[in-house]
Parts: sequence; C-alpha cells; structure tokens
Amino acid sequence: MDALGAIVYATAMAHIRLALAALLVFAACASKPSTVALVDAESATGPRHLVFYAHERERIREAAFLGNPRLCGAQLKYTWRELEPQEGEYAFDGIRRDLAFLEANGKALWIQLQDVTFDERKPVPDWLCTEAYGGGAARKYEGDEKPETEDVFDGWVARRWDPRVQARFAQLLAALGREFDGAILGLNLAETAIGFGDVEAKWPEGFTPARYAEAVKENVSAAKAAFSKSHVVLYANFLPGEWLPWDDKGYLKGVHAHCAKVGAGVGGPDLRPLAKGQQTHILPLLRARKEGVVAALAVQDGNLDEIDKATGRAMTVQDLLRIAETDLRLDYVFWGTQEPHFTAAVLPALAAESARAAAPR
Repeated sequence: MDALGAIVYATAMAHIRLALAALLVFAACASKPSTVALVDAESATGPRHLVFYAHERERIREAAFLGNPRLCGAQLKYTWRELEPQEGEYAFDGIRRDLAFLEANGKALWIQLQDVTFDERKPVPDWLCTEAYGGGAARKYEGDEKPETEDVFDGWVARRWDPRVQARFAQLLAALGREFDGAILGLNLAETAIGFGDVEAKWPEGFTPARYAEAVKENVSAAKAAFSKSHVVLYANFLPGEWLPWDDKGYLKGVHAHCAKVGAGVGGPDLRPLAKGQQTHILPLLRARKEGVVAALAVQDGNLDEIDKATGRAMTVQDLLRIAETDLRLDYVFWGTQEPHFTAAVLPALAAESARAAAPR
C-alpha cells in the first residue's frame, strides 16, 4: 500500500470508528429506561406514593421525605406565568434544578402544570393578558345556581376554551416535552372544575359549557402529543354545565373517554370518598375506567378531616390507602402536607407500608 492509500485507509477507519461510537452512544441512550419504567417496575402491587409539595418546592430537601422509601417522588406545581415569562421564551431552570436534586436522591419528579388560581394572583404571564389573547385569563366564581344570591370570586383561570390561548399552551407543552419527556415521572393538568356564575350574560367571551368540554379534550391531546414516555394525567373531576347524575350532558364522561382514547390518565385534586359530589362524578368513572388507564388522586387539605357518619370518626390514612388500592385501583397517590396529619399520620403510615413490603413472606 503506497503512502496515499495508507492515508485514505486510515481516514476511512477513523470515520468508521466515529460512526460506531455514535451508534453505541445512541443505543445506550435508547436503551436507558425512562423514569416511568423505573418507578413502575419498583412497585409490583398497589399505588405509588408521592408528596404534593405544591409551590413549597424547597421541601424536597427534607429528611423525612428523602428517607422514606415508600415515597417515590414529589409532585411540584409550576405556573404558566413562571415558565414562560416572555412569549416564546421559556424559563425551565427551576424544573431542571428540582429534577437534578430528586434524581440524585433516587426520587422522581411529577409536574403539576398550573393555569388556575384560587385568589387574585393570575396564573398566566402578563404578555398573555392582552387583547390579542382575549385577556388571557378570566375571573371565576363559585355559586349555588340561585340567581337571587351573589356568586363568590374564586380566582383566575386561563381561557382554556380560547383557540388563541390553546395554541400558546400547546407550544408550552411541546417545549416541556422536548426537554423532560421520559425524565419526569408524569405531568398533570389542573382540575377541570370551574364556574362563572349562574347568569349566562356574565360568562367570559367565547365560553360555553359545551365548548369548554371540547377544549379540555383538545388540551389533553396536546399534552399527550408532547409527552409520549412520561405519564399525562388530567384532573377531570367536574365539568361546568352539568351535575351528575341528574343533569348529565355527557361532558365529564366524554372527557374521561377521550383521555382513555388518547392514552392519557385521569384523576383529581381530592381523595374524598365520603363527599356526595365525588360519589356521583369522578369516583364511579375511576372505578369503571378501562384497563391500562392510569388513575391518580391527591390527598389535600381537609381530606383527612372528613367525618364518616357511619362510624363517627374521621377518615384515616389507612382508610384512604385501602380505598386507593382495592376500591379505586389507583396507580398514584399524591399526599398533601397539611399538619398535623402529614407528620403524625401520613409519614408513619407510609413507613409502616415500607416495612410491611420489605418483610419476608
């Protein structure tokens, strides 16, 4: 082989080696199990448990959380307002820091993407609150459906039914998915329950219960398109314009059916088996869901204060664990940090569950 041939041969071999190295890296990345696969594989039976820290994200550093093997991760809340402070410019550093810390400590991250509040704070960025997006958000109200009584202000919600707002929300979801799909355990969209009072003339522009129900489906489809590896769960608890079982327009049932169709999960912000509204809305739909549809419920403030009239005592963590596993067949439970329940009851009960699971059979 002459000198020129040797150079050509050496160059070709170098390119081959680089190509093989790239293929090996690609294969390693492709074979790396996602956070979903790792967490689901660790729990053969029963729901997986996370702590709902909401905006108190610094609490993921607490020893009681990190040292409890039954807690597979943390559900943290991030608002649209903080994630996209300027149109098309995303601020994901907070998610990155939380994810890195949790991964380093063997815990998973679940994102609650918040586009609704329950006070005067708006959940959407200022640039969205402009005429180009119909104001971006609307004031919502709680009422008793009696025109003679005044409805009560209940916070702000993004204009979920407005195609202009939906398009921007879908882009946010896509940006999140590009970076975090498979790295986070799951993402849930905030609860569907909203209200604008009982006087139709006062409803926000473009809102009707029927349009809202369809928009909810479209938004969950956008979330599922963005996240094919991480779980997507919609908190589909109530839909405006109907009240089951007496006034059933098919809104809530249709949303649950759509989630099953596109591969999204369903759930809600409260595990309240004694509440009449829960008994006629979300709970029967969870029980009747198709095999493979992920279900997740949160145990938030007040859930452990409800009194069972049959026994005269409050619901216990053990009661909710039993209902979550055997009655509702939940896949995930998010435990709120309301005291004294969290320290005195939730953490000890989950620690006992860990000990029981580890005991030889």
